Amino acid sequence: MLGKRFSRIAVGSVAGVLLMAAAACGGSGNGGDTSASTASSGGTSSEASKSGLKVGLAFDVGGRGDKSFNDAAYAGLEKAKSELKADIKELSPAADGSNRGELLRQLADAGYNPIIGVGFAYGEDIKKAAEEYPDIQFAVVDSASNAPNVTGLLFAEEQGSYLAGVAAATKAKSGHVGFVGGVENDLIKKFEAGFVAGVKSVKADAKIDVKYLTPDGDFSGFKAPDKGKVAAEKMFQDGAEIVYHAAGDSGLGVFQAAAAAGKKAIGVDSDQRQTVKEADLQSVIMTSMLKRVDVAVFEFVKAFQGGAKGGSNTVYDLKVDGVGLSTTGGEIDDIKDKLDAAKKDIVDGKITVPAKP
Repeated sequence: MLGKRFSRIAVGSVAGVLLMAAAACGGSGNGGDTSASTASSGGTSSEASKSGLKVGLAFDVGGRGDKSFNDAAYAGLEKAKSELKADIKELSPAADGSNRGELLRQLADAGYNPIIGVGFAYGEDIKKAAEEYPDIQFAVVDSASNAPNVTGLLFAEEQGSYLAGVAAATKAKSGHVGFVGGVENDLIKKFEAGFVAGVKSVKADAKIDVKYLTPDGDFSGFKAPDKGKVAAEKMFQDGAEIVYHAAGDSGLGVFQAAAAAGKKAIGVDSDQRQTVKEADLQSVIMTSMLKRVDVAVFEFVKAFQGGAKGGSNTVYDLKVDGVGLSTTGGEIDDIKDKLDAAKKDIVDGKITVPAKP
């Protein structure tokens, strides 16, 4: 059902990965100081050593501690450690992300296999690393690949954002809402497109404010809470009741603005009402659009352990609960029927959610 903090993925979209497995028998960060994060989380346990599974993960800009995208990936890595007895290592890139390729090579040279790059910006670097290390399996989140040793882990962000739009439009009495995007690129525009479509499905004449923090190519927009706060403050001042963000660590500023204005916000990627520590900020998060990067990371590692190889792309959509809405706090419980109906129409193909604004 919609909104559950699920831990399973249906066979449908992941058939390619899992069939191969069966045939073979699977924000903070360190501020660019990669040396500080080269040690495996928690060290190498005797159980991990016995398993022989060594999993490396390179974060996107913002690193571990962003309470959103990167932390969702880390949750999947931690699950691989606890359930699959994997030896894990995670690295964070420099603030501008310029050393992504170097991080992948560090992990490869240290014997980690498989290796996961978190974020579409790893696309080209993963491609090069995969050619240099053909015996290592790689995965890249949010980027498609056809390399024989690379698996693309993709999401239908527009579908989950559509549900966020339905929730926002239903809850905003005035019909005035907002969207804050971290970086104005094609990926984040998928969030905007779905959100706007969802809002308009409820209120065709709704007013929707849209603001991107940085232009395409400038990834600092995912790590600028001050800019997120200013953008959301303007929206709330102009009358918006609810603001949805797809801005990584910058979303903290959106929550701060909502708290100051006595308004509501919608989080992204993780259940941010649970990941944000400040109680006054938790209460403003009406729901979060869940992007199950944790599930994708874990399922990839599990498939690898079972003998799966790359060369395919796996899509996590509403049909397999790869995206959805969180229900912590109970603020959307009263509109569950409407949200479930919208989800069903998307899964059944009655609604095609746009991926571009």
